[in-house]
Amino acid sequence: MRRSLTSAALVFAVAAAASVAACQGCQSSTTTPPASADAADQKPTLRLYLVSTLAGAMEPCGCTKDQLGGVDHLAAYIAGQKTEAPHSLVLGAGPLFFMDPKLEPDAVTQDGWKAEALAQAAKDIGLTAWAPGANDWAGGAEALGRYQEMSGAALLAGNVAGAAGAAAGAGNAGNAGVAGTLVREVGGVKVGVVGVSDPKDRGGAYPAGVTTSPSLAAMKAGVEAVKRQGAVILVGLAALPRGEALRLVDEIPELHVLLLGKPVEGGETNDAPKPPMLIGTTLVAESANHLQSVGVVDLFVREAAGQAREGQKITFADAGGVAKAEELMLLSGRIRELENRINSWEADKSASPKDIAARKADLARLRAEKEKVEGEQKAVQGSFFRYSSVEVREKYGSEKSVADLMLGYYKRVNVHNKEAFKDRLPEPAAKGQAEYIGIEACTSCHDEERKVWDKTAHARAYATLEHDFKEFNLDCVSCHVTGYGKPAGSTVTHNEKLKNVQCEECHGPGSLHAKSPGKADLIVLSPKPESCVSQCHHPPHVEGFDAVAKMRLVLGPGHGME
Repeated sequence: MRRSLTSAALVFAVAAAASVAACQGCQSSTTTPPASADAADQKPTLRLYLVSTLAGAMEPCGCTKDQLGGVDHLAAYIAGQKTEAPHSLVLGAGPLFFMDPKLEPDAVTQDGWKAEALAQAAKDIGLTAWAPGANDWAGGAEALGRYQEMSGAALLAGNVAGAAGAAAGAGNAGNAGVAGTLVREVGGVKVGVVGVSDPKDRGGAYPAGVTTSPSLAAMKAGVEAVKRQGAVILVGLAALPRGEALRLVDEIPELHVLLLGKPVEGGETNDAPKPPMLIGTTLVAESANHLQSVGVVDLFVREAAGQAREGQKITFADAGGVAKAEELMLLSGRIRELENRINSWEADKSASPKDIAARKADLARLRAEKEKVEGEQKAVQGSFFRYSSVEVREKYGSEKSVADLMLGYYKRVNVHNKEAFKDRLPEPAAKGQAEYIGIEACTSCHDEERKVWDKTAHARAYATLEHDFKEFNLDCVSCHVTGYGKPAGSTVTHNEKLKNVQCEECHGPGSLHAKSPGKADLIVLSPKPESCVSQCHHPPHVEGFDAVAKMRLVLGPGHGME
């Protein structure tokens, strides 16, 4: 008999649908102007793609359907927008190359190669410049200089000296080493980009050899420098604590756009999105970390071309996006949560198809209302901007050049780690403690349970890594084998009898139980569902994981279900 969705789930879905009238969503590509707009308004003078705190997140883990992120998806999205926005810059703030400010010794080579792949992907995407965070120095200043050169992007931190080659300064606009400013002519207007950073770790320590000066003074000097070079659109990049970054706008109100990023990042946790702000006439934006989203700013210059080129001050009015952004973001979050729940229910064979169809109808209504709100534009006079936050999704496709870089990285790491860790054996179990024996040994007494397990996704966990050349990847293997890193368990290379998520991952090592099956307390007979959450089934790998409901997927006759 099909089970109905839980009362809590039904209440959530109904509440989400009911809130449509009060809430609005933010994710989409830039919306189309009203039909009455001038035809020239259809294409922006300049589009900015804004990325905050990518921090080594090449792609999401892929554990669940349609996770946010992926540099190949971002590349495909930007490539698909070239007709709509032919003149654009891609800018970043915050750590780019590494997830943490310090590298684990075993992962130095792997993480360095990932940084190289990200640098090459950044070049394919068209990254123009970024303000670095502490993580970017994790491989050392020399390595950062190499990654920056491979990316083709300017590393902008006008208040930072002593790292990545050339000395910083307001007038150093080259791409070799740390610079303070960059001026580019795009769409017939000159754009000045100024960057500052405070790249210290959470303990307050700066990377070796790095010194800083006050960010406000450097940003002011940078703005004046780009103005002297004829820049009429002024963009700031700030890898600073958020409060300090916002104070820049109070002192430098002539900035048109300020992109924020973290000065340091740590771990794989995904942050909730932050709505943009309009402080005076400055748009302040920060996209969600780990490339969950990209900020898209379309700038429409309506001053006469000659006046703009001569440096006349331009003020951009908000033509839609900022005023409603917080409400839009709330609705977008509700949509994402309902999507995650539906994905989970669809994987549960006991869930009612009728209930799932009803929730999909709720989701369709939420999406339709969001699109309606996104399409609403207000009339403005003179130059204006439009802002949108675009979730980086699979639906945009995968840019082949970037996907090839990613695949090359995974293959390279697989070959290296297989050899580098070939002698990595698990620690022996302490005297008198149980060892892992593998599912084949368990099957000799638990044939019915084995038949149940064979039908679960756990039985195919390792094959998913092998398919994508990730079985020796230190970022992936621990959740696809049994007893990883535990005494008498498995390692990245020594896991032959412990591949996949086997019995002992939940029930514990079974050697003592196998020797004395009638003796109590030698094995965990009824594992708590919550134990799965602490191990692998947690964000960002899985959102909204219901351990109790998911436990049913691995139970069957002779295995917790009579």
